[in-house]
Amino acid sequence: MYKICIFDLDGTLVDTLDSLTFSVNETLKEMELPPVSREECRIFVGEGARRLMEKALLAGGQENLQRIDEAMEIYGRIFDANCTYHVISYDGIPELLREMKALGIRLAVLSNKPDRQTVRVAEEIFGKDTFQWIQGQKAGIPRKPDPSAALKIAGELGARPEETIYIGDSEVDIATGTAAKMMTIGASWGFRGRAALEAAGAGVIADAPEEILKWIRET
Repeated sequence: MYKICIFDLDGTLVDTLDSLTFSVNETLKEMELPPVSREECRIFVGEGARRLMEKALLAGGQENLQRIDEAMEIYGRIFDANCTYHVISYDGIPELLREMKALGIRLAVLSNKPDRQTVRVAEEIFGKDTFQWIQGQKAGIPRKPDPSAALKIAGELGARPEETIYIGDSEVDIATGTAAKMMTIGASWGFRGRAALEAAGAGVIADAPEEILKWIRET
């Protein structure tokens, strides 16, 4: 029986694409640079805020990235004020979380989004008592796909890697869970889709949250 489930946040538990696109484009607007499309932003996310802004600057023709520190200062301010803009839970996620807790599985969130906004989004959308651990990107802690943070969370919550499920929607998530030697499930409803997860080597892919619950009960 699995003891812990660690979820990615963006594209797995919640649809945050509007908030990310809005914040990126408000940043670019303040810098007098061209905006990115929603679909471009969908592809850019997953590796943390700095990589997101680097890709947005490159898309706008800033090939030398000399303005990245300026972009990060502006983005940090704008995103902090808008991190819950149009953010909604994916259908079936609240029920999945509730049923997992009823089965005695402890829940955690691990995101490459900055820690402050990760906590705010997770708690605003799902409440403060849903997750036993919420962690975003922090200084001094390697971001995913490095497995260090996932392994630390599992250990702190009392589980070995083989007793832990990791669920995410991107190539970064598949690499994270695989490197941590956790049971890794790809969420095809998120930002990347089934084909990208298959290409990343996902052994189990769920097309809806209820499939995950069915899989857990049958395992």
